[in-house]
This record gives sequence, C-alpha cells and structure tokens, in this order.
Amino acid sequence: MLVTSVAGSGILDRGKYGDVSLDGLGLAFAAKWPGAIHEGNGTVCLFVDERASQEQREALLEIGSGKAGGLPFEILATTFSTLLDPQFVPFSVTMNGLESSARLGDNFRIALEPIKNPVTGDVETITVSHGTGFIFKSAECASAKEGSVAIDKMKFSYPNKAGFVARIHYGN
Repeated sequence: MLVTSVAGSGILDRGKYGDVSLDGLGLAFAAKWPGAIHEGNGTVCLFVDERASQEQREALLEIGSGKAGGLPFEILATTFSTLLDPQFVPFSVTMNGLESSARLGDNFRIALEPIKNPVTGDVETITVSHGTGFIFKSAECASAKEGSVAIDKMKFSYPNKAGFVARIHYGN
C-alpha cells in the first residue's frame, strides 16, 4: 500500500503579504496522504517561525494553507482533508547547498548530505530540471540522511530518502 509523506522547510529571503513584511521568517509543512498525492485525503501541518508577529503569523498561515492563492500552495491545499493546528516553533535552518539542514523546535528535522556513488564513495552531482514544475523549476538532488516529523497526530521518519535543495520564487 502506497503512503506518501513529505516535509519541506524554507526561510523567506524577501517577501510581503499585502503590506506585511515576511523577510527572514520561516515557513514549513509536513504532509501525509494515504495514497498518491493527487488522490487527496491528505493531512497537513504548517510550522511557522515563532518570531513572527501575530500579523505575520496570519499572513504565513494564509499562504501555507493555500487561501492566499498561488502555486504550489493553492493546488496542494485541494489534496488535504485535514489541516492540523499550526506549530509556532523556533526555526534553526542552515542553508549550505547539499549539506543544508532544518530543525524546527523538537518536532521537525531535516538534514541533507550529497548523494554518493555506492561503489566509489565519490560525491555524485545530480540536478533535476522541471520546466513545468509548480514547486521548483530546478533543484539539486541530495540524500536526506535525516527526516522526521513528530507531532500528536502525525509521525513519520524517512532517513536516507530523496531530498532536494532549490531556490524558489513564489508570487501571487
């Protein structure tokens, strides 16, 4: 039986929602579906940087829940039947290419490392180009040496699975 679990985290270099600045704040999600994503019935939890003001929290939740419109959140929102209570947590994110990591409170961890050739141990350079992609157009592929989410109604761990590093530009 197929179960799909994903998690993603990012820091907004620059961003605004209306007149509300979102510069430097973190937004992340963890989601799980009982089958393929497009079949729906998924559960999602949004993680919001605890440093955000009430106005910024509301803006980030509007964006992450798809209510603000725009890709990819608007489309992903149609696949969720359950939206868990948001988690307002400290964000510790290190953007270092294929060795990036994120720790969000005690509930969410991602740590990447380069993919290595299983025979030689040499680092492999793999890039995905997805011209019609609505999440990213280009990304570097990594190994997610650590990936875990643990909140009351959602727990999963996926060490040594696929990970991606991308600079993403969203706009609405």
